[in-house]
Amino acid sequence: MSEAAPVPDEELAARAAAGDHGAFDILVRRHTARMYRVALRITGSSSEAEDVVQEAWLSAWRSLPGFRFESAVSTWLYRVTTNGALGVVRRRKPTVPLDEGDAGVVPGPEGYVVSAEQVGTVLRAIAELDVGQRIPLILREFEGLTYDEVAEVLEVSVPALRARLHRARVALLAKLGDNFRPGER
Repeated sequence: MSEAAPVPDEELAARAAAGDHGAFDILVRRHTARMYRVALRITGSSSEAEDVVQEAWLSAWRSLPGFRFESAVSTWLYRVTTNGALGVVRRRKPTVPLDEGDAGVVPGPEGYVVSAEQVGTVLRAIAELDVGQRIPLILREFEGLTYDEVAEVLEVSVPALRARLHRARVALLAKLGDNFRPGER
């Protein structure tokens, strides 16, 4: 007996736009964790990240009837979340340290194992980056979005995105200095 294939996001979004609360609930369950990770890495605060995600879902619900499906639903949700997190960052002082409880969490699809101390060092350095450098780095390196997807979320060209990512990586390495060498323990 085979299981039914999951319903695609686009179909769920169309059904939710027509008022199907169950379809919207599925989207919420499917995407909230990723949206939270992005918001946390941008804001550096778990409480602010929770607020950003809640506001992003409210905005998404209100905007669904006008969604034209010109981009993937997931890309659209990343954009809504990123914009909300940017708004939070712009309304407060330039940098906020990460919550201590978040420093030991190994994020997303990193390709190697690092100690909790190294993860904390990297996360603090990322939090110190200019928000214009931090966001593309988070979306590409931690969330695993393609260059095209990140460019779409940020509404920039792929070459412009690649330049931002290069500057972000250089700035991150400069902040890390001799304190971090991938692969060393």
